[in-house]
Amino acid sequence: MTGVTLLSAPTNLGLRPPVPTATPGCAKAPEVLRATGLYQRLGAADAGLVRCPRYVDDARPGRIRNQDAILDYSIRLAGRLTALLDEGRQPLVLGGDCSLLLGIGLALRRRGRYGLLHIDGHTDFRHPGNSDMVASLAGEDLAAAVGLHYPAVSLLGGEQHFRPDDVVQVGCRDDDEAMDEAGALLAMVVPASHVVRQGVPAVIDPIVTTVTRPELDGYWIHVDLDVLDESVMQAVDSPSPGGLSPDQLIELLQALAPNASGAHVGIYDPDLDPEGTAAQVVVDCIVEGLAGLGTNHSRDRAS
Repeated sequence: MTGVTLLSAPTNLGLRPPVPTATPGCAKAPEVLRATGLYQRLGAADAGLVRCPRYVDDARPGRIRNQDAILDYSIRLAGRLTALLDEGRQPLVLGGDCSLLLGIGLALRRRGRYGLLHIDGHTDFRHPGNSDMVASLAGEDLAAAVGLHYPAVSLLGGEQHFRPDDVVQVGCRDDDEAMDEAGALLAMVVPASHVVRQGVPAVIDPIVTTVTRPELDGYWIHVDLDVLDESVMQAVDSPSPGGLSPDQLIELLQALAPNASGAHVGIYDPDLDPEGTAAQVVVDCIVEGLAGLGTNHSRDRAS
C-alpha cells in the first residue's frame, strides 16, 4: 500500500512551561487541525495517534525536562513509523513539538542512512557543549539528532541518528546564536533572509542535491511552523520577524515533498489561536505543500 498517511504525535514534552501553572498547548494541535478540515482536504489515510505521557516540569542539571517520558515516547513513535514505512507508506506526522524528531530519527536510523531537511525558524542547535541552559529538547532537537546532546538523548538506539553532512537547515533568522556553529558542521544552512531575498527557485537546487545523494536511503522533512514570519504566524512559542511567507513555505515544500520518505509538522499552539486564523494557515501550508509527499519516492531500501 502506498500514499500519505497521517499520524498524530501530540507531544508537548520538549517545551518549557509557558507560565508556571500551565503546560504548552501544542499537544492540542492535531485535533484542532482535524477540526479545521485538514483530513478532509488532504484525503490521506489516518494512522491514529501515539499517546503522550503526562508533562512534568522536572529539568535538572544533566537531564532535560521530561527526559524519561521523551525517551519512552520516542521509542513508541519510532515503532509506529517503522511499521508505516515497512508498508510502503509516506508518513506525515502531526505534532506536537520538535522533540518528536528524536523518535523519527530513531526510526530512520534503524533503516539506514537518511538525510534531513530541518525547516525551522531556529537552528535548534543548543547543546551541552555550547550552553548552560540545556533543558528543553524542542530547542535542542537538531543538535541531538547529529549526536551533540547528552548520550542518553543523542544516542537513543545506540548511535547518532543523522550524520551532520546529511543535514540541511533552512529558515533560521540571521540573529540565531548557533548559526555559525551549525553552518560549520552541517551540509548547508540557508537562513530565511536568503530565501526571502533570492526566492525559492534560487536556493532549492543545492538543497535537493544534498539530500538526494546516492549514498542516502532517503530523506525526511522537518517543519517547525515558526519558520513563518510572525506577521502571519503568532500561534507558536517563539514567533519572530524575518520569516517566510506561507507561499514561500508552500513553494519550498512542493519542491521537496515528492522525493521525501516522510515529513512532520509541529509547534502550532491552539492556545495562542483563539479565533482559529492561524490554524487555517497551517492547514493551507500542509495541504498545498505536502499533498505530493513521497509521490516520486522509490529509494527506501525497505519499501
